Amino acid sequence: MKIKTAGRFDIWLTALAPAIWGTTYIVATELLPPNHPLLVAALRSLPIGILLTASLRQLPKGIWWWRILLLGGLNIGIFQALLFVAAYRLPGGVAATGGAIQPLLVVIFSWLLLGDKPSKRSIMAAIAGFIGVGLLVLSPAARLDWIGIGAAIAGAVTMGLGTTLTKRWKRPVSLLVFTAWQLAIGGIILLPIALVVEKPLTHLSVTNLLGFVYLGLVGTGLAYMLWFRGIERLKTTAVSCLGLMSPLVATLMGFLVLHQTLMPIQLIGAAIVLVSVLVGQQTNRLGDRSTTHFKVSS
Repeated sequence: MKIKTAGRFDIWLTALAPAIWGTTYIVATELLPPNHPLLVAALRSLPIGILLTASLRQLPKGIWWWRILLLGGLNIGIFQALLFVAAYRLPGGVAATGGAIQPLLVVIFSWLLLGDKPSKRSIMAAIAGFIGVGLLVLSPAARLDWIGIGAAIAGAVTMGLGTTLTKRWKRPVSLLVFTAWQLAIGGIILLPIALVVEKPLTHLSVTNLLGFVYLGLVGTGLAYMLWFRGIERLKTTAVSCLGLMSPLVATLMGFLVLHQTLMPIQLIGAAIVLVSVLVGQQTNRLGDRSTTHFKVSS
């Protein structure tokens, strides 16, 4: 299967976002303060969002106020909160399993909201990816926490819907401004809830600060810019399949950093994930060369 050179560059660049997000689980458990998922999620996005918005000196206008409120809530605020709840309560790979249902959800949302009828290829890729992730990260020894599993699945729903709406509503500003708005709004939504629900942080170590800097600059600012760029340039279902890179990287990080073992069944799962990602990109090449064949509402 061959993909055009320009398309291949966009795919690799977009794939960096979920690959970076795959490191979130190990950063959260090894570098960040424990038992503060909501506050950690807020501090991940709010500082860089406000800093970028203030420096760029551009605010939403008209209908884009409520659109950014919704997109920032779905893509950043709610999603990040659920992500960190899952990350704190589950091993990284297991936490990412719930998110593996996102490609299938995006297929459904794209059909309902964009009029993009799914192909058999995209449905098969989404289902295969979910199965592959299950084989990759679930084992008889896996520690399952149903609150964590529920948070991971709910996070997949919010991110899937946010991804589809981002595709539907063409951004009216530069990519950097668009990303900054959502990071700021998401953090603003999260911070007051975190301050009420969770105990205040009493101490931040150098390790904690390094973790926050990495998540803010790389895991949030850079990753979301690449993700939103990919949504514009690739078919929505193809972008969502790239999200399967997150559990793959999460498992790899566990193997490399925490010295967790990989069994043959997990290697089979990894192979299935990679094949499903590749098939998902073929749906982009065959089904949506222009990436914007639907009517965009104003």
